[in-house]
Amino acid sequence: MLKTLAPKRFNPQVSARPLASVIAAAPALVLALALLVLTGCASRAPNPTVYVLKSEPPVTVAPQPAQAAPPWQLMLPVRVPDYLDRDELLLPQGANAVQPALNHLWAEALSRSVPRVLTQDLRTLRGAGSLWTTPLGGVAVQGQLRVELLALDVDVGGRSVTLQARWSTHPLSSAAPPAAPSAAKSSTTPAPQPAAHTTRLTVPSTSQDAAALVNAHRLALWQLAQAIARTLPP
Repeated sequence: MLKTLAPKRFNPQVSARPLASVIAAAPALVLALALLVLTGCASRAPNPTVYVLKSEPPVTVAPQPAQAAPPWQLMLPVRVPDYLDRDELLLPQGANAVQPALNHLWAEALSRSVPRVLTQDLRTLRGAGSLWTTPLGGVAVQGQLRVELLALDVDVGGRSVTLQARWSTHPLSSAAPPAAPSAAKSSTTPAPQPAAHTTRLTVPSTSQDAAALVNAHRLALWQLAQAIARTLPP
């Protein structure tokens, strides 16, 4: 005998399971689509502009003879505030905040570019052989120069750059041959003494764009070199 199979009853709970699975997966699908959109936007973001503080002076200056002034030693490192020693150009945001410009980067850390530029500027102002960071054998330096950068900031509004720095000069006593005995009382010249100096200067920017602000940074360092050069013996 053939058995008659009873028709299956419709179970709404079973039929609703595929729909419930789709609904449960919807947030994940939305998130995946959002990530795809963000990835596409990021891939179209402009490449960052990278800036270099040039070794050449930012102004025209007459070259000095190689040995125009006695040689001094710039002691390394030239100290730079930690907040400045980063890749991004820092732009002001309000009175006490700064915002890193993610699309405007330094090609070289300021802890490296500042002493490089400062050394070259002082050599330009005093003569190529007048400043050393590591004196070669046979070069007798007349003193040591220590420099600390305290600030190099874009001012609020982005129309100027302010630099603050301090430095000290430490003359080295050179060995002199013994004086011949004399009946007359000889006069002695007092040895040069260490001296400390500070400066604060503000350099206007030709515009508020990043390239003009970088030029203002460079001009500020040149003016710092001029201030230092005036405190070194000719």
